[in-house]
Amino acid sequence: MNIVEFLQQRARERPEAAAIIESRGGRDRTVTFAGLEEATARGAAFLRTNGLLAGETVLVFQPLSIDLYIVLLSLFRRGITAMIVDPSAGRDHLERCCSLVPPQGLIASPKAHLLRLVSPALRRIPHRFATGFIPGAVPWRLPADLPPERDISPCSEDAPALITFTSGSTGLPKGVVRSHGFLLEQYRVLEKAVSLAPGQIDLTTLPVFVLANLASGVTSIIPDADLRRPGSIDPAPVLRQIDRLRPTRTTASPALLERLCDGCAEAGRRIDGFAAVFTGGGPVFPRSLKRFAEVFPEADIVAVFGSTEAEPIATLKWREVTETDVTRMSTGGGLLAGTPVAEIRVRIIGSQWGKPLGPFGTGEFERLRLPDGETGEIVVSGGHVLKGYVNHIGDQETKVRVDGEIWHRTGDSGYFDALGRLWLMGRSSAVIDDERGTLYPFAVECAALGHPAVRRAALVRRRGKRVIVVEPARGVEIPEAELLAALSWARIDEVRVVGHIPLDKRHNAKVDYPALLRLLDN
Repeated sequence: MNIVEFLQQRARERPEAAAIIESRGGRDRTVTFAGLEEATARGAAFLRTNGLLAGETVLVFQPLSIDLYIVLLSLFRRGITAMIVDPSAGRDHLERCCSLVPPQGLIASPKAHLLRLVSPALRRIPHRFATGFIPGAVPWRLPADLPPERDISPCSEDAPALITFTSGSTGLPKGVVRSHGFLLEQYRVLEKAVSLAPGQIDLTTLPVFVLANLASGVTSIIPDADLRRPGSIDPAPVLRQIDRLRPTRTTASPALLERLCDGCAEAGRRIDGFAAVFTGGGPVFPRSLKRFAEVFPEADIVAVFGSTEAEPIATLKWREVTETDVTRMSTGGGLLAGTPVAEIRVRIIGSQWGKPLGPFGTGEFERLRLPDGETGEIVVSGGHVLKGYVNHIGDQETKVRVDGEIWHRTGDSGYFDALGRLWLMGRSSAVIDDERGTLYPFAVECAALGHPAVRRAALVRRRGKRVIVVEPARGVEIPEAELLAALSWARIDEVRVVGHIPLDKRHNAKVDYPALLRLLDN
């Protein structure tokens, strides 16, 4: 089944309902479900008349927008694979990705087309289209006299729909292929996990959730902000957008929600009318969840834990977090991620990160499983868990075969408590193991964030020392002796105060440990 068949179904059921609303400078642009169906049918015809064939791959450079989803769904309709590369990752990353998966087409904004001046890989692409005018590219235009292509290319479950790439910050980028079957499985899980229902209005910043919204008949509002830097957006235009369009829910990174909270604090207001706030893409600490609950007083606040290869894995409702849980998080217990979704299987196995594992028989694999309360590697399996990477690059390190079934090693450390809830202890690669024992990053970072003077925290091992790096809250000095005393159980050697802890570029929510170590060495 082609994922676009859901769009046709929603266009029949809710033709005049808004599918996507985007805003720029207070001006709204809306496409209905029927309008999106029409535009993507014409888009598929445009692709066919310009020589692109089912099974080919097209590189797409387009910001989160209505145009992005018209392009993506047009490609899906034709059975063409859409490929997304983060241009902010640099030219070398782009060249490596295009070498790994050579695209036959490029669809990009005029600004993104300027990358052709510095990228041999982009210049080699034979079919080039621009969502605007630029020399050397065919304008992406869908004139009314272009007969729409109503038929949707039939796709097998394994037919690739979308290819993205890991950052490659610790090595070569890995190509992540989401097939039509995978996207359908992911949609079915997300529909239940984040309670999607027709008629809802979702302020969303996470691209995969827009696809799930479209499949569910949910209206997606794209925030009036530069979503390439969610942690530094101007909250005022988004707050005005919320007042004008009245969304009923949001799915957003914690960094963007923090900026909305900052804007509310400056304006002396709250955000009413939301039934739910879903946040993920990075660790969501209790201080943030509490703040979100104060700013969105009518909403159910839910943290969603997942990864590129498995989204979602677990969910946590803030109203179900007890004082005992908060105390545990502030005294070395790690970060509570919540209850795994029903469609995924999660195991904690003895940590052997960095060493390939398997293949195993079922009994042999089960013997690696740790009892509740013991920390190890988090591994997952299920229909919406990625089975492998392009050209198998990265499979040896992250995939485990168990009697023919594929398990994914998340790269995270954690444990289960007696209630069957998953607790995170941080990246396995960032664990400190020295003569004093094993120290997990989230155990220390979560505890440090319990101090009001600390805005961000990161645990590193540098020159043989256990160092807690802290970024202070604005206008506040870090009481280093007090912080060391509070973390005495972790036997920290040094507190290092920096102006800014480097974060991942996509969500601005996860510590970039390699970049942090480079910063400390300068």
